Amino acid sequence: MEFFETQDPEKIKLLETSHRHQREMKRELKDISERSEKVLKNSLIIVGALALTYLVVNQLSSSTKKKAKKERTGEPLVPQENIEEPPSLLSKMGDQAINMATLFLLDLAKEKLSEYLQHRKSKDENS
Repeated sequence: MEFFETQDPEKIKLLETSHRHQREMKRELKDISERSEKVLKNSLIIVGALALTYLVVNQLSSSTKKKAKKERTGEPLVPQENIEEPPSLLSKMGDQAINMATLFLLDLAKEKLSEYLQHRKSKDENS
């Protein structure tokens, strides 16, 4: 049966066109999946950097509340007065480290985003 189908030049042309379109669609699908994988990786890096920055800032900047003391007599907990103490040198150094880490991570996220946008722009111009 294939012998008769291949004798018709119009069918041969249509089959070749169909195969060419199929190869082109597969190539485009592969390109799209590679681009989306790269975008996903960059997004995960950026989100991870921001989440890490948030956690570090949240952990180091949260004020430590003084716990209530339990009386020896077994009475309920009695809260202590909140006494404002000036920040220690170690606390100031920790704040500076947090600020520097935040700036570093934000700069890294900015660079990754810039690379992605440049890559996307160059691909759009080539298309």
